[in-house]
Amino acid sequence: MSKDLTRKAVEMLLNGATLLAEPCPYCKGVRVIKDGNALCIDCGKEPKQEAENIPNKHESTSTSKIMQNKLEKLSKQLEKEEDPVKQQELIKTIDSLISVIDKLNKK
Repeated sequence: MSKDLTRKAVEMLLNGATLLAEPCPYCKGVRVIKDGNALCIDCGKEPKQEAENIPNKHESTSTSKIMQNKLEKLSKQLEKEEDPVKQQELIKTIDSLISVIDKLNKK
């Protein structure tokens, strides 16, 4: 995952994007969606999102679980990280995940 893709995904999430439960059809990576445009944060491809694939409440719950798992993994990674720059990046990503989880839980 490149820093540019990470930045773009974080910006999308901060601006109301949602993590998709369905993986990227090309690389099986994690995708975010905003205004019908999906972005894979692993390979960077932006496949068109069909209306029936927009997350519903059940999928939001599933997405929330995925986010919780990611949050746990990032927290463990942060615990072991020695580089202050990487620590800061992890903290920003964790903060974004917490925000998204809160939004999903409010739906």
